[in-house]
Amino acid sequence: MAQNSGYIDVSVENNVMTIVLNRPERANAFTQGMIKDLLAALKDAERNRDVRVVVLQGAGKAFSAGQDVSEMDFAGKVSYQEHLYETYNPLILSLRRLEKPVLAVLNGAVAGAALGVALACDLRLASSKAFFAVGFLQLGLIPDSAVSLLLPLYIGIGRAVELTGFNDWIDAQKAFDLGLVNRVVEADKLDAEAAKWIKRLAAMPIEAFGLTKRAFNFAVMPNLEKVLSYEADLQEMAHLSPEHREGVQAFLEKRPPDFLGLKDL
Repeated sequence: MAQNSGYIDVSVENNVMTIVLNRPERANAFTQGMIKDLLAALKDAERNRDVRVVVLQGAGKAFSAGQDVSEMDFAGKVSYQEHLYETYNPLILSLRRLEKPVLAVLNGAVAGAALGVALACDLRLASSKAFFAVGFLQLGLIPDSAVSLLLPLYIGIGRAVELTGFNDWIDAQKAFDLGLVNRVVEADKLDAEAAKWIKRLAAMPIEAFGLTKRAFNFAVMPNLEKVLSYEADLQEMAHLSPEHREGVQAFLEKRPPDFLGLKDL
């Protein structure tokens, strides 16, 4: 079975559902349509007893650069809170509640909301050409898509503050050293290594894996839904700030934001 929505490509073969983010011309940046299709694919994976493993990857040279900035609103006319309730919050919950292994195969950029999506997967296999950034603060926003929970959970709060505040891009090896990814392989070996992981995952006792995932969720992130809701509340506050207007304007003008120059905070 194969499906092409224009936003994602979905195929099921040998008990594996492969979901490919398919906007390479925009570095696979997320749109509302893409997230809607992702949610539908994950629901299909949950219902389809033939699917034992889900693989999430990006087409072209990136996993995803995060939210498509062209869909952002800095005039205060669109509620970011409602947007998160309709998009990233259910997406993150779907990834964590799917009681089947989800493998993120990462190549190129992984930033912003896409970092949250990758961290919500069970395993992350990265190409040596992958690179990562948190990517919210330079737009005058707070980390959402569960990044505020998952990033410090994986790497500690001090390093999470550093990566979020300075927003430096880090390479795949640094991401591995910090604990953001499970393994790094040379770019030309990524597909072959992913195939090995997928074969091993598909051979596992999937029901027991699902119960184990449920136990891990309960043990280390029992407040995930509340965190996502609180992120949405805070993001609405950030959305209405002069810092966000300056951050988006600077991004569109391809210049560094000038937060020091704001007078109407």
